[in-house]
Amino acid sequence: MAADSATSPTIGIIAGGGVLPFAAADAIRKRGAEPFLFAIRGFCDPERVKAFRHHWVALGQFGRLTRLMRAENCRDIVFIGGLVRPALSEIRLDLGTLRIIPKIARAMRGGDDHLLTGIGNIFEEHGFRLVGIKDVAPELLMPEGSITQRSPDEQMQADIAKGRELLAALGPYDVGQAVVVIDGHAVGIEDIEGTDGLLARVARLRAEGRIRSKQGRGVLVKAPKAGQDLRFDLPTFGPKTVDGLIAAGLAGAGIAAGQALVAEPQLVIEKADRAGLSIVGMPAR
Repeated sequence: MAADSATSPTIGIIAGGGVLPFAAADAIRKRGAEPFLFAIRGFCDPERVKAFRHHWVALGQFGRLTRLMRAENCRDIVFIGGLVRPALSEIRLDLGTLRIIPKIARAMRGGDDHLLTGIGNIFEEHGFRLVGIKDVAPELLMPEGSITQRSPDEQMQADIAKGRELLAALGPYDVGQAVVVIDGHAVGIEDIEGTDGLLARVARLRAEGRIRSKQGRGVLVKAPKAGQDLRFDLPTFGPKTVDGLIAAGLAGAGIAAGQALVAEPQLVIEKADRAGLSIVGMPAR
């Protein structure tokens, strides 16, 4: 980062939904570079983005986006923020996009990781360098060890270990980045509903009596897929996830340290401590 700042003083942020694009922009400023947000219509917060230099772009406006990035001297770019995988029919095509439609179509034939890596390759073919959050805003990543007052007990540690094994086994299938394990039993795997949907499902199963373990047992485990390109789609943990843990009656969560984003960390810690949860950053394997 420091070596390239002289030639690339402006970092482009392709900004989706949520608070993380703005947290990344603040962190980039603190590290001595200048962020420029390319806000994706329909996803990026229109009020928060006003605090930063920015342009609006629609999904599918690859030609417009690359012209704007060159005009703003953004050679280094980072993707961050929530997006919903679009259908080809939902993409607004400009001339620049039409030229790369065959490459986009090939990228969309796989899972999400295949799609994102394919899109990243297209940007790099056009002279841009994709960087990860660890390169421009490492303080947004989950630290190693417990971040809450409560540390994981032996049962939690065993459930976390089981969850990591399950995620490693699922990696080749390019599915979710999270599982719920209770007393050694896998009770839920993240699907298209995301982590919030997974936790809501666990809460519903408890309410229906399908999960019979006591409240305050079991963990959510979040980690990137094996072999995932860590410049894209990192697992994210935030205050809403803590709410989901509470509703699902879990004891806490194990999050991949250095490989997952934490949104609003102070609020996460405060909420988790009030609820007596244990949130731990799992060391990298």
